[in-house]
Amino acid sequence: MRIVTAFGLAGLCLLAPLGVPGTIVFDTALAADAAGGPEDASAPENASTPNDRPQPDGTAVTLMSDTTHEGNAALAQDVAAVLDDPSSLRIVPMVGKGPEQAVRDVLFLDGVDLGITQSTVLNHFAQTGELGPIRDELVYVAKLFNEDLHLLSRSEIENAAALDGKTVNVGLQGSGTEIAARIVFEALGIAVQETHLDTAEAVRQLESGEIDAALLIGATPIARVAQLDPGSGLKLLAIPYAKDLEDDTYPSALTHGDYPALIGNGQHVDTVSVSAVLVALNKPDDAKRQERLEHFVDRFFSRFDVLRQPPNHPKWREVNFAATLEGWRRAPEAQAWIDNARTQALSDARERERFKAFLSQGGATAAADGDPTSEAEQDRLFRAFKAWSAAQKSN
Repeated sequence: MRIVTAFGLAGLCLLAPLGVPGTIVFDTALAADAAGGPEDASAPENASTPNDRPQPDGTAVTLMSDTTHEGNAALAQDVAAVLDDPSSLRIVPMVGKGPEQAVRDVLFLDGVDLGITQSTVLNHFAQTGELGPIRDELVYVAKLFNEDLHLLSRSEIENAAALDGKTVNVGLQGSGTEIAARIVFEALGIAVQETHLDTAEAVRQLESGEIDAALLIGATPIARVAQLDPGSGLKLLAIPYAKDLEDDTYPSALTHGDYPALIGNGQHVDTVSVSAVLVALNKPDDAKRQERLEHFVDRFFSRFDVLRQPPNHPKWREVNFAATLEGWRRAPEAQAWIDNARTQALSDARERERFKAFLSQGGATAAADGDPTSEAEQDRLFRAFKAWSAAQKSN
């Protein structure tokens, strides 16, 4: 391109109004009279009522991810594990139905704050208009990692072009994989007979010879592909980076380290990738929603270095959260955080230049008896620099 697994259900309840036909009204006073005593006679003396119990503090933010079979569900769990703080911010990961449904859920499903989708899905809906003017209604918080396309086939299939007229699984109907598959095969001029299976069933039918190939998308390595044995009778086909793919995908490659049973040592398989994107609803008139988003953004960016560390998914180490997504607007809260961080970085750079000036003007003379490379001496030098800097400003 030019440039989770917990099921979150927050606050779900059914409230039945009095007097509505079919509603059961339970009168505790009448029940107590029928029992021959006060309504709380059987309750322990120290029993708590709902109003007495500790209430959760802070803000709850919901994050719609992928199905349990795909990588995004695990990545949403990483976000929850790193960002969750019961006293200030609760992250509730929700198991979804893929990148395509995640867009619909953020747009139309009450209680969904954020979703992980794909750049090709966003562009598809923007072009078709079937979900309305989503370039105005959706904003992105961050462009995340790239997800590789895996063209898995029977071993007798020579290359992608040989799939013309063959039976190829392109993911579930309406899925992000189906959208990307059609983009790829159209760009390559390949007409396939589509099937719509989930990953596990697609691999099973490949092994049994019921289908010829399957296009899979995910954070490399995809577990089901990595589990294949050398004698599985399957292989990974290269996907050429055709000119018509430049607007929607990025060039990539799969290596022996990713799939040692399918790719020889020192070899690679060229492919393309799409970008995973964290999106939110653009609704500036909803103050509570915007407050939740601002709280999430601050913690997400502030703790991003922790997300990049093990045991979190290695894909986090590829993310540059300041990278832009062409043709889409970043959430104002996210853009403001990044702008402030850049301003602070410039300020720090200028301060480092002043520190060099401090040292060159003899500010470190008093430290001559110490080891200037020691951490303690560096701390003492910096305190002296701060005093010198304040004196410079007062002159």
